[in-house]
Amino acid sequence: MIGKWYGSRAALFGTLLLSSVLGACSSTDTAGVLSLTEPTRGTSKGLRFDDHDPYDFTGTAPWHHQVHGVDVAKYQNKIDWPRVKGSGIGFAFIKATEGGDRLDSRFRENWATTGAIGLPRGAYHFFYWCRSGSEQADWFIRHVPREKGAMPPVLDAEWNPDSPTCPKKVPPAQARKMLRDFAAKVSRYYGQTPIVYTTVDFYHDNDLGSMTGVQFWLRSTAGHPSEKYPGQNWTFWQYTGTGKVPGIGTPADINVFRGSPTDFRKWMARHG
Repeated sequence: MIGKWYGSRAALFGTLLLSSVLGACSSTDTAGVLSLTEPTRGTSKGLRFDDHDPYDFTGTAPWHHQVHGVDVAKYQNKIDWPRVKGSGIGFAFIKATEGGDRLDSRFRENWATTGAIGLPRGAYHFFYWCRSGSEQADWFIRHVPREKGAMPPVLDAEWNPDSPTCPKKVPPAQARKMLRDFAAKVSRYYGQTPIVYTTVDFYHDNDLGSMTGVQFWLRSTAGHPSEKYPGQNWTFWQYTGTGKVPGIGTPADINVFRGSPTDFRKWMARHG
């Protein structure tokens, strides 16, 4: 998630049409939200998202969802956000902080620009296992504005074996406590139910299904979340780490919201 893509397998999700379809819909249903056609390739009418490393989804595939978004960090370099939004992307998660002493160098730029163009966005924190959850929450709060209409704060919970300073793992009970401490503090400060992003291995290693009081954003690039996280409710699904998004010059993570455009607006009204 933090821009290294870790050799993920990803989804090639067909043709995504833009505004020629939107004219027949109300503006409240379409603003900033992707309209999808059947998952077939090739069209002269609209924009097609693609993938550098496609995965052949079966069953419930990403293109069966209507609201798609990106998550980004400094590794995506300078982003043309108006072009991203114009392509039909409906939301963005933006990396803000890491551990207790690192601020993403493009956070302020990405946060300001997405806010200025009215793209729904939230900030995320990459968790380190060498600092307390409370300390890391303080670092996040120090840098991420408390802003009405922003999406809830996100805690990125995964193992980080490539870290030069904190590659260690902790026992499951300790991991869950650290995450709960972070979530509780940011929930109080922002007045929102936080989102936990996680990977298949981390989720199962630490029994994250037992966590309550959070929403889940699940990474699953080789199968639907129902296959990889049986029985787990989720709000967002990251289905590729190697997508092609107009306005982003590097491979990009792409996600879906679990629900219709109307559901997304209602979710934003409750949680934004």
